[in-house]
Amino acid sequence: MKITIVGAGHVGATTALRLAEKRLANEVVVIDILEGIPSGKALDLWESAPVEGFDCKVIGSTNDYALTKNSDLVVITAGLARKPGMSRDDLQATNAGIVKTVTENVANNSPQCKIITVTNPLDVMTYVTMKVSGFEPNRVFGMAGVLDTARYRTFIAMELNVSVRDIAALVLGGHGDDMVPLPRLTTVGGIPLTELLSQDRLNAIVDRTKNGGAEIVKYLKEGSAYYAPSAAVAEMVESVMHDSKRVLPCAAWLSGQYGLKDVYVGVPVKLGKNGVEHIYELKLSDSEMKMLQDSAGRVKENIAKLKL
Repeated sequence: MKITIVGAGHVGATTALRLAEKRLANEVVVIDILEGIPSGKALDLWESAPVEGFDCKVIGSTNDYALTKNSDLVVITAGLARKPGMSRDDLQATNAGIVKTVTENVANNSPQCKIITVTNPLDVMTYVTMKVSGFEPNRVFGMAGVLDTARYRTFIAMELNVSVRDIAALVLGGHGDDMVPLPRLTTVGGIPLTELLSQDRLNAIVDRTKNGGAEIVKYLKEGSAYYAPSAAVAEMVESVMHDSKRVLPCAAWLSGQYGLKDVYVGVPVKLGKNGVEHIYELKLSDSEMKMLQDSAGRVKENIAKLKL
């Protein structure tokens, strides 16, 4: 089994490490436009194998997509990272061009693969990947909801001083300020979150979740988050490569679900060897549905600005 990661920055390199240590493939290829960077990072990762005990090959290359040929799954992280004061939407024009070129190379070399898009603005870039590749929508999906939900669960655990493992939660919508956390459906050890926190505290946690990425960008000054995003990618990759049928929130192509059509937006899906194998439609309240549709509307507006 072979996985390619396009982009050797912090997210890509950390993802490669997680996939190798989890033994999710026989070979992980890291590719980037920067001379020497993917080769150096890949070799460094591979040299950790004797210590960590994994036999996965980790190979790096500068723009040699021939090495990625016949990958089973490709993760696209290539693109500019956010800087302080920059929204995900600010990245759209530049990153759309990058993702378009990457996708063309991926589709030519691995026409049967599944693709996970990580580049921001994530929902729009996932659309770019699907359109440029010509792949069936179930084979192209984005990492968004897993990360947003992880942040949401973390903030709840911090607030209540409980284990994150006991928090069941879900975040829908676009990956950005319009994401839709669902406190009504969140539980802590089976106890509804709404019974444990006041509305004010719930609102504060929801707001912090929506701005989770920007909070980290502000601290770092340069660059953006990569530990949590890479962990989210690894969880998705594991479900696909092991055909685990995990139900996870991902950016998926909607064709009528939730009253939405022809747009990528975060919803709960079943992830298996065929990619997105089922999209689950929750019974949302009127206010929740409006937030989801507003979020999807923002994604559609940005898709309309694309020049592919």
